[in-house]
Amino acid sequence: MTPIGFSAGHRPSQQYFVIGTRRSADGFSRIATRTFNMASSADRDPRHHTQKMQKALEEIRTHLREDIQKVDEPQLKAMFETAAEVLGGLEKAFKDYENKNESAWQ
Repeated sequence: MTPIGFSAGHRPSQQYFVIGTRRSADGFSRIATRTFNMASSADRDPRHHTQKMQKALEEIRTHLREDIQKVDEPQLKAMFETAAEVLGGLEKAFKDYENKNESAWQ
């Protein structure tokens, strides 16, 4: 079955799923849909995801460490430092998964 608006040979980059119907103010039923992007080959590569997560974790860790210098409260400084250390551990876990360094990832 070809989705409406597409020719038989065209593959859409998104999939549409009907999630229900509802009655609108004018009394007509409306079909509610949700759009899902189809995964590209890069999206299916685990390294793509591990590298994106490592980058995001590094950015947050850096931000936390920079903010330690900006706050005066010792407890908040300690919390920022602890959070930065935890994120560093998560970065390492993603890197170990990517490199298969731990026996759990082999």
